[in-house]
Amino acid sequence: MILSIDCGTQSTRAILFSEKGEVIDKEQVFYEPYQSPKAGWAEQHADIYWNSLCKASVELEKRNSQVFKHIKGVGVTTLRSTMVNVDENGTVLRPSLLWLDQRTAKNVYKPNFFIDLIFKAIGVKTTLKKMERKGQCNWIRQNEPLLWKKTYKYLQISGFLNYKLTGVFSDSIASQIGYIPFDYKKQDWSNPKDIFELSGKLYPIEKEKLPNLVKPGGLIGKISEKAFEQTAIPVGTPVIACGSDKGCETLGMGVTNCKTASLSFGTTATVQTTVAKYLEPIRFFPAYPSLMANHWNPEIEIYRGFWMISWFKNEFAFKEVQKASELNIPAEVVMNELLNKSPAGAMGLIVQPYWSPGLGEKNAKGAMIGFGDVHKKEHVYRAVIEGLAYGLLDGMHRLQKRGGFKFSQIAVSGGASQSDEICQITADVFNMPLLRGKTYETSGLGAAIITAYGVGIYSTLNEAVTKMVAFEKTFLPNKENALIYKDLYKKVYLKMYKKLESLYKNIREITKYPEN
Repeated sequence: MILSIDCGTQSTRAILFSEKGEVIDKEQVFYEPYQSPKAGWAEQHADIYWNSLCKASVELEKRNSQVFKHIKGVGVTTLRSTMVNVDENGTVLRPSLLWLDQRTAKNVYKPNFFIDLIFKAIGVKTTLKKMERKGQCNWIRQNEPLLWKKTYKYLQISGFLNYKLTGVFSDSIASQIGYIPFDYKKQDWSNPKDIFELSGKLYPIEKEKLPNLVKPGGLIGKISEKAFEQTAIPVGTPVIACGSDKGCETLGMGVTNCKTASLSFGTTATVQTTVAKYLEPIRFFPAYPSLMANHWNPEIEIYRGFWMISWFKNEFAFKEVQKASELNIPAEVVMNELLNKSPAGAMGLIVQPYWSPGLGEKNAKGAMIGFGDVHKKEHVYRAVIEGLAYGLLDGMHRLQKRGGFKFSQIAVSGGASQSDEICQITADVFNMPLLRGKTYETSGLGAAIITAYGVGIYSTLNEAVTKMVAFEKTFLPNKENALIYKDLYKKVYLKMYKKLESLYKNIREITKYPEN
């Protein structure tokens, strides 16, 4: 039996998995995603994550007291790019700045003349300045220097939870994603003497404030007496190094090579794969460390992604929400009915889902074109879903072009993957078979897989994947719909940004939004 802890932006889940990858039982604890003391700020106290872990684990143990005695290992996977400042006793010093936080630091890094010329020549100087400003550590150092001085360790949420469970300041290599001095190619902390390794210069965190790094599948530590008292997890249970939520999703979908693309239908929508050679998905943008040793997960993301479903629900779907409340079912289930009322292509309505600009589209804003008097709510909703699929398809094509490989199928995970209608639209847009896992808890499954391997249940990680990953359904593309989507994607969607970029730029210059 394996216990996975899956800590996200809005909830924490404790999940019991069998050695075959089956969900035995789970407990989920919800919380407000963040507090916003000022406009654009997004903070959360890390103790909320720990307290939610404890509550979920204790409730799970109450229903499975005998099973808990036989847990062979614990694995932790968490949200990315959210850091915790702690003192020597692991006490949290300030609320964490979430990945959603929009505050910016001042630029202080000044490359020498030679390096500066290179940055200008290859056109990355503006991007590097923006990345430096987005570094949460830089903001804290500049605005709260005394607190930074008190900081003993600067940890990912995963590193913080690992410490609370074991008393050890260690974290997985595969969890190190964010504005930190990490060398993604070497999968280690940056070497300050390497003049071409920039993360250590953009985010100059003292090395002694960083945790010890452990390879995925390695031992972080063992459950302490204090953690047992708070979580009911038996003392001495091994805690295994896992990885970030997206990386665990990719492993949980069985994506161990570049034959399959892993799509995540989450708040941030992503397309990811697994490669054995370092591959930057976008020029000068790193590939993240995979849960597979000496492998990487190059990724293209749509920042607001399937958050747009929540946006549509809140702004346009009052009747559907009301009906769902009466039937005591999720509103998204009722909203699926809208997708069946509109034909493929949404009667010519096209959405470009850049509700937040990406690294490759710095001037982008969201767009919806093609309106006519025929269009109703169902067309808008279908166009939103199709636009997200177009965005992910574009990301997949970029990965294929950068890597020189070709995907033969796609695997899907995340909240929206529960919708048959959304899965079918995606299969049609990609014109590829789409696999949906047997369990919705894909991130937790990925953590369970690497944990099962780490504690020796399986001799190789590939064996663990083979034994624990199962697919519930395969969605085959509708040929007629695929042809419609192919034309709309090539003749309209791919041309939208170039056609509208100058207008987006004018909007930004006039309104000062978003920040340049």
